[in-house]
Amino acid sequence: MYDSPSVSQLPYNSLDMSHSEWLLDYSASHYMSLNSSSFTFVSPSPSIHVMIVDGTLMHLLGVGSIVTPHLSPSNVYLIPKLRLNLAYVGQLCDSDDYLVIFSSFFCCVQDLQSQKLIEQVVGRMDYIF
Repeated sequence: MYDSPSVSQLPYNSLDMSHSEWLLDYSASHYMSLNSSSFTFVSPSPSIHVMIVDGTLMHLLGVGSIVTPHLSPSNVYLIPKLRLNLAYVGQLCDSDDYLVIFSSFFCCVQDLQSQKLIEQVVGRMDYIF
């Protein structure tokens, strides 16, 4: 389980990001969040670790469901030592709740139930919502 190489190359200080912002990640294995207050339910996972792109192992505290203003996914990893919340593109695309459109210079995420556009980004590969 690795996070995207693009995470370590973000053009801004990732420490300045809000704990409610999510980076779309195409190479993670699951949604991953550092913010325990977003979780509505967490099932403990006491002996599992996740390796990030630099080879560091991080403790997986649990797996659960979260609710944010834009997303409400389940099967989210709670990893308190992460610097960024990661939204796994594969999980997002597999959901019946969202429409995700990519091109070489554009990304669009739409909530299908409300028909609201969650995020539209042009010209960047580090998609944040």
